[in-house]
Amino acid sequence: MAEFQTFDAGGQTIHIRKDLRVPMRDGIELAADAYHGVDDTPRPALVALSPYGKELQALALTTPPQRRPSPMWDGCIEAGDIARVVEEDYVHVIGDLRGSGASEGEHIGNYNAGGVSLGQDAYDFIEWVAEQPWCDGNVGMIGISYFGSMQVLAAAERPPHLKAIFVSGGHFDFYETTYHGGIMWFMPRAAREGRGGDSGWAFTDSVTSRMVETCSPDELRKRVAARLEDPDVAAWPNLVHVLNYPNHHEAWFDIVMNDLDGEWYEERNPITLAPSIDIPVYLQIDQGRGWTVDGTIALFDALQGPKKLDIGPYPPMQSRPFIEEHDKMFRWYDYWIKGIDNGVMDEPAVTVHVEGAREWVTGDQWPPKDVEYRSLYLRPRGKLSTDPEPMAARYAAPDGFYQAPLTVTDKVEILKWETAPFEKPTELIGTGAAHLFAEIDQPDSNFILRLWDYAPSGQRQLITSGYLKASHRELDERTTEGNPHHPHTRALPVEPGTIEEYVLRLYPFAATFRPGHRLVVELSNAETLADEHNALLPPDAFHLPVGRPVTHKIYRDADHPSRLVLPFTTRTSEETV
Repeated sequence: MAEFQTFDAGGQTIHIRKDLRVPMRDGIELAADAYHGVDDTPRPALVALSPYGKELQALALTTPPQRRPSPMWDGCIEAGDIARVVEEDYVHVIGDLRGSGASEGEHIGNYNAGGVSLGQDAYDFIEWVAEQPWCDGNVGMIGISYFGSMQVLAAAERPPHLKAIFVSGGHFDFYETTYHGGIMWFMPRAAREGRGGDSGWAFTDSVTSRMVETCSPDELRKRVAARLEDPDVAAWPNLVHVLNYPNHHEAWFDIVMNDLDGEWYEERNPITLAPSIDIPVYLQIDQGRGWTVDGTIALFDALQGPKKLDIGPYPPMQSRPFIEEHDKMFRWYDYWIKGIDNGVMDEPAVTVHVEGAREWVTGDQWPPKDVEYRSLYLRPRGKLSTDPEPMAARYAAPDGFYQAPLTVTDKVEILKWETAPFEKPTELIGTGAAHLFAEIDQPDSNFILRLWDYAPSGQRQLITSGYLKASHRELDERTTEGNPHHPHTRALPVEPGTIEEYVLRLYPFAATFRPGHRLVVELSNAETLADEHNALLPPDAFHLPVGRPVTHKIYRDADHPSRLVLPFTTRTSEETV
C-alpha cells in the first residue's frame, strides 16, 4: 500500500505519495512516487522514468545543485526540480523502470532492447497516471539524459493522455551514444556501473545481458574470443574483465560486444521512431556535448509535429540535481497542457546561442542562418590558411607524431595548427569536416580532433570536436560538403604505409571568433584526462585508447590537401538578441 508523507520545502508543503504500484499490461508492477500540492485538486502530471532509482531523485529536495567539476556532482540525479514542479501546480511522478529500483520485471540489455519495449511500459505508466484522482488527465514528461530518451520512446507509442514533451540532453542515436566515430566511449559504463561520480542504475537481480540470453554458450565464447583479438580492447583491463564476467556488467558487456552499427542499436533508435510522434516536442541541448547536439538536431529534423529546437551555451554539463531549463519547460507545458496563450508558438522554431559573441540567433531551421562552406588548409609550421599548399609531396614533408600506448606512457602527443588572429568578428554555425590525408604503420588507429577558440590572453574554449577510428573511414550516401556521414557497419583495416583520406565529422556548433582570437585545431589519437574542457566532464567521459604504438604522418601538400571545411555564415538571422 502506498505511504503518504509531507515535506516542507522552504515554506511550501509538498504531499508525497510513496511507493505507488503501477500495473503493466504483462502483469508486472512498476514503483513510483508522486509529489503535489496540499489540496486534492486534480492537476496535470509530469512523468519521469529511468533505472536510476526514484529515491536518488528525491535528493532534489535536499541537495543543493552541483556544477562540474564539483565532487558532489552526481550524473544520475536528473528527474528535475521537485519543489519547482509542485510550485508550478503540476504533479511530479517519478518511476522506476522494470528491473530497477523497487519495480518488478526483468531488464534485458540497454534500454531493455530484446525485452519488453520501454516505450510500451511508458505508455501504460502514463495512462495509469492520467486515471488517478490527483491527475486531471493531462500528462507531460520531465528529465534529462536517460529520462529525455524515455520521453521520445514514450511519445512514439502515442499514449492518448500524453499532450507534449520537453526533452533536454537526451541520447538518440544509440550507436553514437557509445561509439563516437567508431571509437568506444566509456561514459555509458559510468551510467550503468556507477563509476566516476555517477550513482548508476538501481539494478535488481532481474537484469540480464541480451547477448547471454540470445547466444548459445559456444557462440558466445567464440564472439568473446574474437572481441579480445582487438588489441585496443585487450590492453584495457576493465574490458578484459567485462568480457570474461558478463553477469556483473550485463548492459556494458552487450555494448562492448557490439562495436558496429546495425539492428542491435536501431531496434530502439528514437530518431527512427520520430516520424510516429505527433505531439508537440521541445528539444534542448547545450553546446560542448558534440554527438548529443548532433543527435538532437537529427531528431528535430525527423519530427513531423509542432517542434522547437534550443541549443544553449557552453559549458556542456548541467547541474545535478538537474534544475536548468525549467522556465522554458513550464512555458511550453503551460501552453500545450494548461492552455495558456503565452505566445510560445509565435516565436521562431530554432534558437541558438553563439559562443564568442554570447548572443542568441533564431530561425526556422538548423542552421538558423545561410552558410557557405570554406576550407582552411593545413600548412607548414603549424599554420591554417585559406590558401592551399602549392608544393608537391616531395617538397612539403608531412607532419607526424608517434604515440606509444598509454600502458607505457602518460604523455599524449598532439599536433596543432592555428590561424592568424582574426581581424573582424567571424561567425560559424553548422556542422563541419576535417579531411586528413594520413599514413599510419598499423592496421588501425584513432583520429581525435578538437577545435579551440584562443583568446589573446591565452585562455581557450572548446568549439567542437570530431572522432574517427581509421578502420571506420568508409562514407555513405548521406555525405555532402562539410557534412560527412559514416555507416559504421563494417571495419576496413588499413594497409600500413598507405596514404588514406580520412574525413572526420565535426559535431554541430555555433561560434563567433572575435578580433584578436585564433582558431586552433588539435589532432591526437588519445586524449588528456584533464584540460579546460575535460575537467568539466565526469571522470569516465573519455575514449578507449589505442593499445599499440602507432606512427602517424599527416600529409598536407598539393596532392594531399588536408583541410578543415567549416560553415561560415553568409546572411543575418531572423533575429539576434
